[in-house]
Amino acid sequence: MAYLVLVRHGQSEWNALGLWTGQEDVSLTEQGKAEARKAAEHLRDITLHKAHTSSLSRTHQTLEEIKSALSHTDLETVQHKALDERHYGDYQAKNKWEIKDQIGDDEFMKLRRNWDHPVPNGETLKDVHARVLPYYEERILEDLKEGKNIIVAAHGNSLRALMKHLDEIDDSNVHELEIGTGEVVIYEISDDGKVIGKSVLNEGGKA
Repeated sequence: MAYLVLVRHGQSEWNALGLWTGQEDVSLTEQGKAEARKAAEHLRDITLHKAHTSSLSRTHQTLEEIKSALSHTDLETVQHKALDERHYGDYQAKNKWEIKDQIGDDEFMKLRRNWDHPVPNGETLKDVHARVLPYYEERILEDLKEGKNIIVAAHGNSLRALMKHLDEIDDSNVHELEIGTGEVVIYEISDDGKVIGKSVLNEGGKA
């Protein structure tokens, strides 16, 4: 059995401003760094063997805060664009609450949370799933089957895409799935790669 630890990055500068960050590369706020350190406290009893992050700075910073808090700065780490946040297309860098006022509550929630709701010049959650799942199956799952504990520091939508697979959530119910900034989700994975347990810790901030 192995642990798969999923951590959403801490609050970023654009989270704090209410801007759709997507694949823009912004840094953590001091609150975000604190959220990452708090997340680390839930991992002290787990020996981590390998880490994966996206290519974006906020996930690197989150992982560095966790590694420092755990005195585990030598943890092997892989960075890959497959774990990047969803691209929000024409909405990227715009204030999400102003967009909500423009398009209405129903359209806004579909845009943010639904499985395959189109985003002008951007990605749907289905698109994100199509790059995250192969990465998980090709780069992470085999290590888990060998009993290695893996931490993935990534983004709200890249983690939602992976959790949809792990939790076997239907397309029509994926809008109910959310992970807050700094939140920790720990899966127990059997030697044949099946989910046999799940814990949600350090419930994070909503952004």
